[in-house]
Order: sequence, then structure tokens, then C-alpha cells
Amino acid sequence: MRVFLIVCTLVASVHLMLTPALAAVPLGPAEEPTVELSPAPAGPNLYERLGGESAIAAVVEDFVARAAADPAVNFTRKGTPREWQPTPDNLLRLKKRLVEMLAAAAGGPDPYAGRSMKEVHRGMGITGAEYDAIVVNFKRSLDELNIALSEQVELLALVGTLRSDIVES
Repeated sequence: MRVFLIVCTLVASVHLMLTPALAAVPLGPAEEPTVELSPAPAGPNLYERLGGESAIAAVVEDFVARAAADPAVNFTRKGTPREWQPTPDNLLRLKKRLVEMLAAAAGGPDPYAGRSMKEVHRGMGITGAEYDAIVVNFKRSLDELNIALSEQVELLALVGTLRSDIVES
């Protein structure tokens, strides 16, 4: 039920953000929608509103601990060909990449230099239910660290775009 509420919140937020823009879209002679892009609004981007790399690292730290403790996530991919060992080095590498990926997606100054999400997760056999459990744990981490709801919605929307690259079955 909680995942359903998260998805509804994301859909409603995206709908509310797009409705005024779509209403103003002029139709050309062939009734084809055209959109004119305007410059990005002034002010801090999501990365800055979240609090930069240190805040994203705090979210990742909390999230990895939560996801690892939740059997619904199957964090170590037990029973799959890509079973993973959560050694201190592996956990450090995972957290580093997650921070890099989230920071870049949120508009941080450095690009994500890791492999694509599809490549990283290929062969892990991640199910839709496991992905949903991951999202629930991520949301709980955002809540725990008092990330504002507007930033949560924006960040969860970014994470939601990765579902098709991560879920295999």
C-alpha cells in the first residue's frame, strides 16, 4: 500500500508540474504539440536543495543499512547467479557509486562515471517486488533524515526512471 501511495504522490506531483505547461502548448497547423523551452528557473537545483554531497552521502548511508536489513530487498542477491558479498570494501564501493549517481542525477557538479544501471544490474534477477522494497527503504531514509517532501518527490521521480533498467523479472 505504501508503494502505491508513493507512486500516486509521484504521478500527482508530475501531473501538477506539467499541467500548466501543457495547457499553454500551442498547436500547430497539423495539431502537433510544440514546446518552447525556457531557461531553467533561477535558484538552487535539487542537489543544492538536498544539501550537497554530504547530505546525499547521509541518505545513502542510512539507505544501504536499511536495504541490507530488509529481506524483501534480497540485498546480497542470495539464490541468484550474481550473489554479492557485503564486505567492507564492497559496501564502501557501493555507497561511493550511489552517492556519485544520485549527486549527478540531482544536478551536482560532477558527472556519474560508473556503468549504466542496466549493465550494473544485469543478471541480478531483481523483481518488481524487490525494487518496490528498495524504493520503500529509500523513502524511509529520506523521511528519517527530514528531507523536505518536495525534494523527496523530485528525487523519487529520478529514481523511478531507473526501474526498467534494474528490474529483470
